[in-house]
Amino acid sequence: MFLNVFLSQQEMADNKPWVLISEVGDKGFHEDVVDIINQHFHIVCLKEFLQNPALHGPKIQGMFMWNFSPAAEPSLLSCLPSLKVIANGGVGIDHLDVPYINSFGVKVTNTPGVVSDATADMAMALLLASARTVIEGESNTFPSYNFEVTGSTLGIIGMGHIGYKVAQRSKGFNMRILYHNRNRRSVEDEQAVGASYCEKLDDLLKESDFVVVVVNLTPDTTGLISHRELSLMKPTGTLVNVSRGLVVDQDALVKALMSGTIRAAALDVTHPEPLPRDHPLLTLPNVLITPHIGTNTRGTIRKMVQMMVDNVLAAMKGLAVPNEVKAK
Repeated sequence: MFLNVFLSQQEMADNKPWVLISEVGDKGFHEDVVDIINQHFHIVCLKEFLQNPALHGPKIQGMFMWNFSPAAEPSLLSCLPSLKVIANGGVGIDHLDVPYINSFGVKVTNTPGVVSDATADMAMALLLASARTVIEGESNTFPSYNFEVTGSTLGIIGMGHIGYKVAQRSKGFNMRILYHNRNRRSVEDEQAVGASYCEKLDDLLKESDFVVVVVNLTPDTTGLISHRELSLMKPTGTLVNVSRGLVVDQDALVKALMSGTIRAAALDVTHPEPLPRDHPLLTLPNVLITPHIGTNTRGTIRKMVQMMVDNVLAAMKGLAVPNEVKAK
């Protein structure tokens, strides 16, 4: 009886589909979440795959993308004839050519919602750390006084899942909350957090003490914050970016910070990532930069990976994919 059960379990394990991931550790998947993938799939890491694409390519049905890797380039996709789905770890899919990937008969998924709390926490952490100069610059040229967060005016650019979570947290600091979004949220949503809608971005920039950018990277949002927008901000204003590095014109930001056009910037995202060691942003005492760790909590990562697994399993079984990204 025991032998039959063992053989049955072994047979089930052998029938697990194969998936491609970047690596385990370093910039790849944390070791403590690989077990979530292993429960359902055989894993091939990119380095191993590249050593023998002809052996591994035909059996791989799913690809788990983490920190933009493995990159969905034509040279890789052409080696994966059985590929059914690419699961992206994160919400933003600006690094993926969805129509092109779909042309291979491959679906694309992401992980919306699950990252909202951790990213909103990071936005508030950056805002607070910058306002209270928690981390001082080596040059000690930072103002000797701090700036009040409680009772100040917060402008949120992008009032989706994450932006709304930022507003919820800001309410606890009795902040006056302004927001700009493509679509105005419901009256109920606004009243719940005490937020006021700014139809014009310029109005938000002029009135805010802190501006938090939480938008997806699209052609319309690339360079959204540049020389003109920064010049509209208060000289005591702080820019916080937790979206994508390319949303902010970094050359314009450097000039604004050096000239005193704005007081400070706190960034969890840059372009590129990481910045070259000689980049001017790394030399300025009024800049706080973290290495894109907005979603980097153990709980959030495990939820993201589980969502990726669920998406891949659904695609492989021909079921409705919970978080499929449709080509526009």
